[in-house]
This record gives sequence, C-alpha cells and structure tokens, in this order.
Amino acid sequence: MGFSMTFRVFLTVALFGAGLVAGSAAAADKGNPDAKRIVSIGGTVTEILYALGAEDRIVARDSTSFYPDAANAKPDVGYMRALSAEGILGQKPDLILMEEGSGPPPVLEILKASEVPMVVVPTPPDATKIGQKIRDVGAAVGLSDKAAALAAKTDDDLKKLAADVAKIPGPKKKVLFVLSLSNNRVMAGGAGTEAGAVIEMAGGINAAPTINGYKPLSDEAVIAAQPDVVLSMSRGDHSITPEQAFALPSMQTTPAAANKALISMDGLLLLGFGPRTPEAARSLAAQIYPGAVN
Repeated sequence: MGFSMTFRVFLTVALFGAGLVAGSAAAADKGNPDAKRIVSIGGTVTEILYALGAEDRIVARDSTSFYPDAANAKPDVGYMRALSAEGILGQKPDLILMEEGSGPPPVLEILKASEVPMVVVPTPPDATKIGQKIRDVGAAVGLSDKAAALAAKTDDDLKKLAADVAKIPGPKKKVLFVLSLSNNRVMAGGAGTEAGAVIEMAGGINAAPTINGYKPLSDEAVIAAQPDVVLSMSRGDHSITPEQAFALPSMQTTPAAANKALISMDGLLLLGFGPRTPEAARSLAAQIYPGAVN
C-alpha cells in the first residue's frame, strides 16, 4: 500500500465506516468535476489521479502516495491511518478523496462535519474490483470517460495475465508473504489480503491460508507451511534480507531457505491493487517461475 504502508489487517471502521462509505457513493455518482484543490489520501488513489491526468488538481497527498515520483513534490498530510484534520483542512481542499480504511475515525468525523466534499473509495483485495476502483476515482473527479478506458485496459491486462499463468507447467509453488520480522516471529499475509490475492494472480499458492489478514505465525506454522518462496516488500521498515529471513530457525528447514528464494518488490506496486497490478503480478510470476512467464 516515503511508503511505509503497514499492510496489516484493514480494520473496518464499525458502524461509522459503513455509513461513510455508503454516503460517499452518492457523492461519487454526482462527481466533483470542478474540484481544483483535491487532497488525495491513499497511494493507489493518487496513482489513479495521475493516470487520469488530474495531477494539477491535487494540492496535497498522504505519505503512502509516492508514485509517480512527481507526487512527492506535493505537500504531505501524513500517514493515511493517522491523519490530522487540521493538516488536511489547512490545504483548503474542495474535495477530499481517500481510500477506505483511512482514519482515525474521529478525524473522519471532523472532516465530514467540515462540509468539504469527501469521497471514500472501496479497496477490496480483489483483482476483479480494480476496474471499479478506477471508475470510482474517475467519477469522483468528473473524469468517468478516461477512467472507463483505463479500467478496461487494466481488466484486459489482467485477463491476458491469467491466460499466461494458466499455461505455467508443473506444480504450483507455495509463497509466504512476510510483512515484517519482529522478535523472530513472522508476520504473514493470510486469506483476505492483497498479498494473498496477488500471489494467486501470479500462479502461486498462499502458504498461510489458515490465517485471516496480516498476523504473526507460530514457528510450528512456518515449518508446516514449507514455502518454496518468501515474498517481501523492498523498501522502508518492512524490507528484509535473505540473511534475516532464512536465519530464523523456523525457516531453516523450508525449500525457500534451501534455495535462498526471497523476492522483494515495491510495496505499493505489489499491494496497491490499481492500474499497475497486472504489471506487478506478471513480474511476480516471472520471478516465481523463471522462464515460464514473460
């Protein structure tokens, strides 16, 4: 999801969160074509705005919005899950556009009360929903036609990837996504996560399917998982080296350790679930199965 996006479980914001997302749908339908001072919160939302040519309308972004590079020149309002209402409203926005899961809830309440138009974009870890995410962002800023074209291209690229992955010969490899290592414990990506979804898109098997979200695994669970490959993010506090990963006693008997098979990728590219997801999943597939996918 600089970028230090903590891809732990995306906490649903109880009744308030459900109400805010539902309320934002009407705003997205109406759109804000005249908005010229957009605060964009969420790396994928910002990436989509740039892809739609709306970058000149962005006055600020959050710290997870570092792609493309030009976005880093925009004022930073902080981490998307630790926002300040003062920092956002100080930018005098005429639209606040954010990914679902942003917060904390008290700040969202203040923003909602400010009467500045606010649209929350759902971000399920599901490849089939990426096109809708793109269309939601486009609708929110009055660029539905451009968004429809970008969504169609992304969906087409995903279909091509699926067809190529289906041709990979031999047994599928088990991939363990490691979000972080703390106290010699593996924080892994289980079911219902972006990591698990992108592993499956790349033709792999999630090695931690028995947990939901991003949670620590016991040593026994890591040993039982027997991953062929370890996957991690390549920047920030979540980057790990092969030496760190495979020095863990629980890892030492795994096929991944035997082959020093660790793949590191940019976190926003890998887990953002936006227009670049076909590229990310294809790159991952090519690294899991060298020579089988171009």
